[in-house]
Order: sequence, then structure tokens, then C-alpha cells
Amino acid sequence: MLGRLMLSAFLIGAALTGCIESGTTPMLQDVVSLKDDFVKDYVIGPGDQFQVFVWRNTDLSTTVRVRPDGRISVPLVEDLVVAGKTPTKVARDLEEKLSEFIQDAKATIIMIDMVGPVDRQVRVVGEATKPQAVNYRKGMTVLDVMIAAGGLTQFAAGNRSTLTRTEKDQVTTYRLRLADLLKDGDVTANAEVAPGDVVTIPQSWF
Repeated sequence: MLGRLMLSAFLIGAALTGCIESGTTPMLQDVVSLKDDFVKDYVIGPGDQFQVFVWRNTDLSTTVRVRPDGRISVPLVEDLVVAGKTPTKVARDLEEKLSEFIQDAKATIIMIDMVGPVDRQVRVVGEATKPQAVNYRKGMTVLDVMIAAGGLTQFAAGNRSTLTRTEKDQVTTYRLRLADLLKDGDVTANAEVAPGDVVTIPQSWF
């Protein structure tokens, strides 16, 4: 019975490998360039930390971390929604709120620790040394993401890895050759990633 189960698992793994190697799933590096929709200004998310600098009002300047509800509280302003907004937009919102108390309020937001909203992160799951969510930045590639994730484990089937991308409610899965990229230094296996991408690294069957 155990032998049959092991044989079945092997055949399933071989079938999955065959599907990937047969070319039914497109390669990520075949995507020539990302659309402008993916490359947007940074928006603040829960967990982000930034400094609020109010010109000529050092007592109102402070450092805050965005709460899980996407809000912050600063001197004279309570429960300001900041998640989903750019730092510039938050600065203008603060100026509007502070204008009730001081004249010609001028605020500046200086980012310190950037996490970003979930849809602006690149997540790595499976056989990475440090599976995690990586904050997206313009021009980020698969190599950048894997460096942040500590590379592959010894059990990873790097060349069977995939990247899942959602664009306008359409989900597309691409193949990745992570073993070629990380172990052999094949830069042709590298490609740009986009906010919201999910990299999945399966375990090797043998």
C-alpha cells in the first residue's frame, strides 16, 4: 500500500513537471515590459512608519506608525486616514486639519519604514529560506525579491517555481527558472515583478 502511494506521488510530481516543462505556462521573462498601471507612486499602508514635520511648529512634529485600521493620530489631529494615500496627499490632508489651529500650516511627510498595502507587496511562499512579503519598489526584479527572501532552500525545485499576477481581475501564472537564476547566474531568467505578485516555490520530489 505504501509503495502504491509513493508511486502515485511520483507520477503526480512527474506530470506537474511535464506540464511546466511542456511550455503550457508562459515564462515571466517573455513579458517585455510592465504596463504603466503597475508603476505608480508609493502609497502608505498599515505598519508604515513616517515622520511628520510641521514647519515652524516643532511641537507638532512627530514620528508615527500607521495603525492596522490605516489611521494615525498626531498632535491636534485624531484618527486621520492615511492608508491608500501618497505621502504628499497625507501632507495636504494634515495641512487642512491643522489650519483650524494654526495659520499657513505647512507639513511634510518623510518615510522611515515602508511596508505598504498588501496589493503593493510581492509575496514569496514555499521553499524560500525566508518566505515573506517584500515591499515593491519601481524596477524590482525576481532577483531582488529572492535576495530579500534569502534564496532557495535545499529542498526547492527552483525551476518549477511560478509567479501569479492579477491585472484587472485577470489572473495569469508565469513560469520562473529560479535555480538557473540563483545557482547558475543565468540573468536571462531574471525579469521585472509587479505589485501584488506572488512567487510560489514548490518542493522537489526527488
